[in-house]
This record gives sequence, C-alpha cells and structure tokens, in this order.
Amino acid sequence: MYDLAPLARFGGLVATDLRDVTHDPEALDSTGFWAVCADFEGRLTCARFGDVRPDPVPAPVPGAWRGPAAGAWTSSLDRAAYTAGVRRVREHIARGEVYQANLCRVLSAPLPDPAAADVDALTALLARGNPAPYAGTIRLPAHGVEVATASPELYLRREGPRVSSGPIKGTGRTAADLLPKDHAENVMIVDLVRNDLGRVSETGSVAVPVLCAVEEHPGLVHLVSTVSGVLRRDAGWPGLLAATFPPGSVTGAPKSSALRIIEALETAPRGPYCGGVGWVDADAGTGELAVGIRTFWIDRPEGVLRFGTGAGITWGSDPEREWEETELKASRLVAIASGLHEPGASEATGKAISR
Repeated sequence: MYDLAPLARFGGLVATDLRDVTHDPEALDSTGFWAVCADFEGRLTCARFGDVRPDPVPAPVPGAWRGPAAGAWTSSLDRAAYTAGVRRVREHIARGEVYQANLCRVLSAPLPDPAAADVDALTALLARGNPAPYAGTIRLPAHGVEVATASPELYLRREGPRVSSGPIKGTGRTAADLLPKDHAENVMIVDLVRNDLGRVSETGSVAVPVLCAVEEHPGLVHLVSTVSGVLRRDAGWPGLLAATFPPGSVTGAPKSSALRIIEALETAPRGPYCGGVGWVDADAGTGELAVGIRTFWIDRPEGVLRFGTGAGITWGSDPEREWEETELKASRLVAIASGLHEPGASEATGKAISR
C-alpha cells in the first residue's frame, strides 16, 4: 500500500504536517488550522495541521488516478426502488408528516488498485473537469477519511460571530428547466435554515439577503439562497453544528420527520455525502464548511470508490423526473472519476449507474 501522507486542500491552500486528530467539536474553538469532515450519520473528524500554505491544485498527472471502469458503478437504489421511494415520500406528505424529504442513493464501484488510490490525484481531475466553489480534499488514511469534494453548496461560513449558509434546492440542465416546484422546495429549506441558525443567533439577526438566485455550474443550474445571522456570545462551533447538522437542504422539512423517512427508505449509509467537509481556522475565528454533495470517498476496507446523489421530494415531485435529476447530478462526476472526459461520455456513464 502506498504511504499516503495526511493532507488537506481547500481554497487554494494545502495543509500538511498533521498534529492532532479528534472527534470533539470543542477543538474547533481552540487554536490552529483544522480540516473537518462530518459524516451524515454524525461521525465528526477534525484534523489539525501545522503547515498551511498557498498551493493551487496541481495539474493532473497521467496515470496518477486509476478510477473504476465506467460500467462498474452500481447504485444502492435502482430506478424501480428509487421511484418507489419517491412515491412513498409523497404518501408521507399526503398524511401531513413532512413537507419535503431528500431521497438519496449511493453509487459504488471497485477500484482497480485500491492500495494505490489517492484522492488528491482525483482532486486534480475534478478541478479540471468540474471546478466548484467549495472543492476540497481531506486525506487521512489512518483515520478512515479520504474525501474529494466538488461541492457547489455552502453549509456554514463563519467570520467571527457572523455566520451564513447557502442552501441549494432546485436543479435543471438550464434555467428554463426549473419549475414552480423547485422554487417552493428552495423556500421551504430556507425557512428551515432560518430556524436552525436562529437557535444560536442573536435575536433579530437572522436574514435572507438572497432568495432563489440561479447559479450556473458545469452541466446544470441550481437555485441558491443565502441565510445569515450573528452568533450569540455563548455559541461556538459545537453549538452551531448541533443546531444545524445535518444540513437542511439534504434532509427535508420538518427535519426530524424527514430524517425518520430517510432512515426507512435508504439502504446505504451516506457517510461524508450530505455531511460537512471543509476547514476551520480557530486562531482567526473563521471557517468554511461545504455540504458534502458531489463528493467521492474511498472505502478502503471494501476497496471501492463511493459517490452519492439525490433529490428533494415534494408533493409536486414526479418520480421519473426525480430519478433523472439524480442521474444528471452524478453523470459528469462519475465520468471524470472513471477517466472519461470526451463530450457525451458523461451521459453514457450516467446510464451505466442506473443498475
């Protein structure tokens, strides 16, 4: 097995010289630069690095990443199971148990040489083929965290007492594809995020400066809103995470009901997908965590690469359209991980994961 040194990359910085690893969120209010990975199921890993310096993601090195075969991807929920799940969510909505729930599936494919797999080499391919505003890498093989994300979504940004979140809800190939259902979906989650931030923010400080803006990303568009607040003096990272995790955009509303439905319908743990991935500079009182979407992770004991995709389900959801949304979100990324970059190759790979 390759001796992969611990490393993290975020925002044009690379962090090396691992000093400490903890699962205690209190560490994020201490000192130093921390890489943070929070699994959807609640496992938190915080890694403090001693050397942090500017270093752009290097250009891909031919052969450095050996990804899965394009036809090797399988899904935790196939098309029939996923569309049946959408119908089940609509039944819960009809009974008044939930307004929206995010239904996800996990794609998996065996790595041809797991011992040599390096998420940092995959990061280089993602940076070229699918640049993203909250892209990042955490490589901690000894601690079971090897994540490469091309996330377009802000979970939490902290600048001293000021915090903000950028929930995404509503996806299409173009802005013309966005439906009234997409706007309703976004507004529901904005209300949820306002409530979450309000639990730890100064009274009257929570605001929505941006509502349902259309953002373009490689191969698709999203509706994105911004919710902001000012943290109470007694609230730090532990309280902020407790109030807002898992992110509202990948759970549903009400969050507690959506989580119960997700647990009943999904057949695989999400892991870092739909969790939080990013960094915290405890000395500066700043940090930026992405929602762990468009995210790959290496499951080294199983020798596989995993990737999650999903969609927000409302009463207005069409099961087949929601399935196609999950395909759209996955196709370009899994094509990159499988070494396909030619025009049209991502669509072919998307069909390969429908099994």
